[in-house]
Order: sequence, then structure tokens, then C-alpha cells
Amino acid sequence: EEAATAFFKQTINNNGFPDKVVMDKSGANYAGLANINLLLILAGFATMIDILQVKYLNNIIEQDHRFIKKITKPMMGFKAFHSAQATIDGIETAHMIRKGQLAEENIPAYKQFIALAG
Repeated sequence: EEAATAFFKQTINNNGFPDKVVMDKSGANYAGLANINLLLILAGFATMIDILQVKYLNNIIEQDHRFIKKITKPMMGFKAFHSAQATIDGIETAHMIRKGQLAEENIPAYKQFIALAG
């Protein structure tokens, strides 16, 4: 609980106050955010951080990244971070287009990819 509170304090100092935090059903993380909300109330802030817990959030995230692991596992590795980042960004973009997350009406998937890569 104390570690989670310290983590959220540091995160808020670096990134500002979030409106909402989505997390798995971790008790320590929930307690840490509850402590942060208590500190906000004591400091006189009118708004608190909304906490949304999803039981299998980690599984959802891992399933979404399974396709990246499947494609990059046979590769020999990357010598530079920027080449790894570019490759993974391309894989994720293609997957998002395939899933319809970047769907634009009357534009085929390959043209969307070219427009983003261009």
C-alpha cells in the first residue's frame, strides 16, 4: 500500500492529475489510489481520481500484444532501439487497421497504412 501510494505520488508529480485510472483487481494499487484521493480531500481539492477496476485487464493487454510477440519472436533481435520501435509501431498500426480501430469510410486498409507510414 505504501509503495503504491509512493508510486502514484511520483506519477502524478511527473504527469499531472488523471481524471480516471483503470487497473486490474490489485488490492495494493486500489489502496494506494484511495490514499491519494484521501490526500486530495484533505488538501481541499474538489475532484477526486475515478478508479475503474477490471478483473482480467492484464489478460486483455497480453492478448492484444500476442500478435507482436508472434511476429517478432523469429527475428534475430534489433541492434538499435529506433529500429525496434519503428518495426513494432508498424506491426501495431497494421493490426489496428485490421481490427477496424483506424477505419475510415471508403478507404482500403492498405491505403490507410500507406497514409500513416508516408
